[in-house]
Amino acid sequence: MNEPTNPTPEPNSRELQVGESTSHTDGAEAPTSDTRGQKKAYPWYVEIPIVVVLTLVVVAVMQLFVGRIYLIPSQSMEPTLHGCEGCTGDRIAVDKLTYRFSDPKPGDVVVFKGTDSWNSQFTTHRSENPAIRGLQNLGSYVGLVAPDENTLVKRIIATGGQTIECQEGDPGVMVDGKQVEDFFIQQPPTYPVDERTGSEACGGPYFGPITVPADNIFVMGDNRTNSADSRYHLGDQYQGTIPEENIRGKVQAIILPISRIGLVDNPDIQH
Repeated sequence: MNEPTNPTPEPNSRELQVGESTSHTDGAEAPTSDTRGQKKAYPWYVEIPIVVVLTLVVVAVMQLFVGRIYLIPSQSMEPTLHGCEGCTGDRIAVDKLTYRFSDPKPGDVVVFKGTDSWNSQFTTHRSENPAIRGLQNLGSYVGLVAPDENTLVKRIIATGGQTIECQEGDPGVMVDGKQVEDFFIQQPPTYPVDERTGSEACGGPYFGPITVPADNIFVMGDNRTNSADSRYHLGDQYQGTIPEENIRGKVQAIILPISRIGLVDNPDIQH
């Protein structure tokens, strides 16, 4: 953060020479140590706007490159993350640095931007008034307003090149022929599954096999029977998967409400 620089003290009319007495001032008093060390004071109506602007700049940089706070609006990730109509949804801290240095892994809980097939019910919350819309966009950069995009949160189940499926008779969701861990899912399911088309083991309808395209991820909600995740977008151009470039960050912690503050588990679900 830049601070106002100290003004350079005005030099004496001539420099002191070695051994010269400071009493020779040519009629002018030498500045004391007290006056030399003082900072120039700005009036409050200048200092306050400077502090506000610098604070907003720092927050904007943090939001863009380091991390951001998101609100959970639905029940699709329960019991890991809470959210529902009329209740206080969890506010989560999302880390934007992790995937600059490593690849997304199965088990990670991530926030991502939906692709076209995920956005059919998304409507912008921006004003049609250009001035207000500009202020809303500015507020988004500093974290005071939500981004104008369909951001969702799910858990990665499979990554590029892996084959995922859940067929009749499978003990659970299978990746490359092996069952993935699911100790974190909602139990019992929030509503019954039709045994003719799906099962509780699959957490909904049977699906697959699907080979995840390179640099994409297959995501599911922890509330398997109440999550419109990759399984419900299998007919799109990505077979329901999400390009890694759409990932906005990795969920690290719940920061509100106080009763639920804590780290979010990102286990290795493919031992």
